[in-house]
Amino acid sequence: MVAAAEVVACNEDLITLILLRLPVKSLLRFKCVSKKWLCLISTPNFSSRHRRLASASILLSQIPGLISHLSLNCSSSEKPFSSLDFIDDSAGVKLLQSINGLALGCSFHKLGKPRSYYVCNPSTRQFLTLPPPNAEGHDSFATVLGVYLAFDPSKSPHYQVVCVRNCSLSAAHDRYQIQIYPSETRTWRLCGSPFASPSDIMFETGVLWNGAIHWISPTGATLCFNINQEHLGSMPSPPSDEHWSKRRFRYFGESGGHLHLVEIYGPSTTQFQVFELERDYSRWICKYQIDISPIVDAFPEMVRDYLHPHHHDSLFYAFVLLFVQETEEGSSLLLHIPGKLISYNLRNKSFKEICDSGPKSTKTNTALHIGCFHAHQFIETLASV
Repeated sequence: MVAAAEVVACNEDLITLILLRLPVKSLLRFKCVSKKWLCLISTPNFSSRHRRLASASILLSQIPGLISHLSLNCSSSEKPFSSLDFIDDSAGVKLLQSINGLALGCSFHKLGKPRSYYVCNPSTRQFLTLPPPNAEGHDSFATVLGVYLAFDPSKSPHYQVVCVRNCSLSAAHDRYQIQIYPSETRTWRLCGSPFASPSDIMFETGVLWNGAIHWISPTGATLCFNINQEHLGSMPSPPSDEHWSKRRFRYFGESGGHLHLVEIYGPSTTQFQVFELERDYSRWICKYQIDISPIVDAFPEMVRDYLHPHHHDSLFYAFVLLFVQETEEGSSLLLHIPGKLISYNLRNKSFKEICDSGPKSTKTNTALHIGCFHAHQFIETLASV
């Protein structure tokens, strides 16, 4: 028995294969076993190989800063973290974005306290407080409209933070400025000149895809900012129902290298389309045709009559589209319905209730609070901030 253990301990290749399959929390402890293990786990090559083997999950963030991990295969493995409380901020910290294992967070609003922004690795509990951008006469983060984290460890160990802020003294003449914070320099720098934008562009809900941040507005206007080229442009306006004056966006996000958008017109429809933007920005295509009426039949608590209780055609179907997931194994849609989380298979139209239904409030409270959850992709990493 001892001889076998010694053989394993002396076989660096075998030890590496074992360590690569462990969660980050365990690897941090095992760094203390020996200098040899510390050196092995700390190498960039080990970090890269570990990231490729790590299983992905979906994070659900919920006020007041609670975070749940969803595994669509009902995995019961230990959850690596449940909040960002390792960041010392008296106001508390909420999750804004998760990308390749790193996360962007900001403090909750607290009277008399300026908002702070953080880049962190929730798995290692390491974090960095971002300095306020150069506000040129404004109150630092008070003028910030959107902050985004860009990190692709397959291309570089470094990350960038992009900030969009209002640089106009008059609200009647809105001008915006982009600033970039590279992790190599640890300082903000201006990017390009101030620019004009439609007043209804939703800078707070930008989506990172294809090396650029993308924004849309309820009137169909679009903007995109290529981070590496530092170029501001636009993308095609998605198809819409001409009978409605404003877009009815219910989902805008990225998964598996695909940018998706869903619009739903009217509260009583169970049918909608998932659009995908071509990688060359030529057009939006209809990727999936969805009909969730079988889900409504299975979960009648989705049917509400809040609008006009005596009119059958005014029924309201209560659901929130949380996430469109594209993987090599398949594609699925994550929905939040009253008290439940549902995974809908986009290929064969089947659906199932998620085994781990996230925060306990979803199990005990049958109400549906629009926007109470925000879904993010997550994969563990050893990357440093």
